[in-house]
Amino acid sequence: MEKDSKVYVAGGTGMVGSAIVRRLRKEGYQHIVTRPSKTLDLREQKAVRDFFEKEKPDYVFMAAAKVGGIYANNTYPAEFLMDNLSMQCNVVDAAHRYKVKKLLFLGSSCIYPKMAPQPLKEAYLLSGNLEPTNEAYAVAKIAGVALCKFYRKQYGSDFISAMPTNLYGPNDTYDLNNSHVLPALLRKFHEAKEKNENQVTIWGTGTPLREFLHVDDLAEACLFLMEHYSEEQHINVGTGEECSILDLALLIKDIVGYQGTIVHDLNKPDGTPRKLLDVSKINNLGWHFNTPLRKGITEIYEAYRNKG
Repeated sequence: MEKDSKVYVAGGTGMVGSAIVRRLRKEGYQHIVTRPSKTLDLREQKAVRDFFEKEKPDYVFMAAAKVGGIYANNTYPAEFLMDNLSMQCNVVDAAHRYKVKKLLFLGSSCIYPKMAPQPLKEAYLLSGNLEPTNEAYAVAKIAGVALCKFYRKQYGSDFISAMPTNLYGPNDTYDLNNSHVLPALLRKFHEAKEKNENQVTIWGTGTPLREFLHVDDLAEACLFLMEHYSEEQHINVGTGEECSILDLALLIKDIVGYQGTIVHDLNKPDGTPRKLLDVSKINNLGWHFNTPLRKGITEIYEAYRNKG
């Protein structure tokens, strides 16, 4: 990308999109275009095409998505599938129609089968059944990967896809019903400490293993891939390190300074037993993550506590 290029970050006000915008500005890009959903509904094809015709971006980061944790995915599966399919199809097709030089589509590690071998290699896509609790979201993201692949195959479009692991960082959602596990736990422990409650409940057994990547590291990876990657196959982005949900809860408990006990709600689902990405491909290209988990959580907790 040239520093004077016009760069459109779809979803630029969300956690991932805003991190990409920060990184672009840090690297000296001046012509960055974003639109909040209230002024540009990416689910509306005509609105998206009108936007691309007017702005004519050179590069696109497709970071817009309807996202949420297990509860949200289970409760609103039709919305997760339809909204994400609509946004992806409209943006990718408009990028082709208006001759965008390169597009990066951001998917999710949930695209991989529930019981796939670990760590998850890119080649494991579509090799088994998906995790039922986030199947709708996964199907939508798989469709986005396929869309980029086939626009590249049929039209020669330089569209690539990156699959990040579980993310956290600034502008995350802390709603206890709809957020992901890390921000939900952080809020639970903080509020329990503030209210002097003697226990915090976590979902399931606490045994599932997860990988967590700071969103600013992802943003750095996205710019890196725009410069150094142009292949049909999607590419994983993560740390290559994992911890159990219980260990994550204990780490957050320590960072928050909560003195009570942890109890398990075994009526709630665990989700996928293990989800660790094989990041050898992006590592071999020269990118590695920078933010240790404790450091990253400590920083976002300070921001969350000061904001609250």
